[in-house]
Amino acid sequence: MTYQNYSLKQLQQIDAAHHLHPFTDHKELREIGSRIITRAEGPFIYDSEGTEILDGMAGLWCVNVGYGRDELADAASAQMKELPYYNSFFKCSTPTPVLLSKKLAELAPKHVSQVFYGSSGSEANDTALRLVRHYWALEGKPEKNRVISRKSAYHGSTIAGTSLGGMEPMHKQLGGAVPNIVHVMMPYAYELALPGESDHDFGIRAAKAVEDAILEAGAENVAAFIGEPVMGAGGVKIPPMSYWPEVQRICRKYDVLLMLDEVITGYGRTGEWFAAQTFGIEPDTITTAKALTSGYQPLSALLVGDRVSKTLVEKGGEFYHGYTYSGHPVACAVALKNLEIIEREGLVDRVKNDTGPYFAQALQERIAGHSLVGEVRSIGLMGAIEIVKDKATKERYLPSGSAAVVVRDHAIAHGMMLRATGDTMILSPPLIWTRETIDMACDRIAKALDLAAADLRKR
Repeated sequence: MTYQNYSLKQLQQIDAAHHLHPFTDHKELREIGSRIITRAEGPFIYDSEGTEILDGMAGLWCVNVGYGRDELADAASAQMKELPYYNSFFKCSTPTPVLLSKKLAELAPKHVSQVFYGSSGSEANDTALRLVRHYWALEGKPEKNRVISRKSAYHGSTIAGTSLGGMEPMHKQLGGAVPNIVHVMMPYAYELALPGESDHDFGIRAAKAVEDAILEAGAENVAAFIGEPVMGAGGVKIPPMSYWPEVQRICRKYDVLLMLDEVITGYGRTGEWFAAQTFGIEPDTITTAKALTSGYQPLSALLVGDRVSKTLVEKGGEFYHGYTYSGHPVACAVALKNLEIIEREGLVDRVKNDTGPYFAQALQERIAGHSLVGEVRSIGLMGAIEIVKDKATKERYLPSGSAAVVVRDHAIAHGMMLRATGDTMILSPPLIWTRETIDMACDRIAKALDLAAADLRKR
């Protein structure tokens, strides 16, 4: 029996009876019922009632080539028929992860040439943490195991990922984080810049927080700094251009490894294959997932720099780490075809030279002036809209985050899928968006803002 044999109410009842959703208030969800998404095509998703919704989040930051790509389904089918699965243990491999590793080494920054596979960004960050600490132990410095991260960072939902991240509600539910991980200020100028402080000076000051943490712990005890080039789930917080060069200088000065989390920004999001290239960063590890397959299959790839991989190979012996689905042949086949599509259609260049600049212009011209909007910002095809009560003072509505939810709900009701993170609306659309799609999105966002403003005035 297929889902078409069930009514929406029946599906919602079964969902409530058996399905625990991620990042969800389950009591609230079961009172209102899930929206059941049944199909998708291009930039649109459709629910069980036939409602068309423009997807402003590319699924969950991942569907870069859009929906309905038969080539990806065909690649998965062909691989399943030939070899549906074999592992990467027992000194074995399969062709698709071998070829994908070669391709990723060609696309990555020049000094990054090795790949370790998992099934999610969370797994990849677990791997990165273990690998970095193992590296220093192999180099005879096991005490060098502290990792510096940032407040409000998101690095996954596993124990290690949650510990690396800087989201306090997640920490509280964890009940005990991985030790020797500390969090410093984030490069969020809208709220943290001092009066009259330039973007450049703020970026330098935010980077200095990393240096202060290194000095406090002692450089001999610090393994690495981890950061998203652009903080995604924390609210698309885009650092000033002065920030990353200074962080890199600090890490080199104190011999601290630099770990980039590009689970969101990787594979074209910022107008380069990797945001490391956008910001001129030379990382020791790059965590990727999501858009590697455009979400058509679960797959992550930790890209490892030559410094770390050379020590692992030459001094490491057996690395006691891995997953059943590391280098899954079907997922890797889909990734290869997905990267081929991105290249063939010139999506990275399109974001850099056409849709990315147009997206920034449209947000500034059509959204920034709204009475509810304190700031809009974007880089490539990811953006943020700050929701405020007072534009001049940056005062927020109370309770925190409540106004953004009102905007989000109106947007979805009018065919625009957005995400509310705290007091910020965030966008990360498929890279196939055109100028026409961007105009459509701005029309629907403006309508949602107008309706939300009317609701909020009643408070």
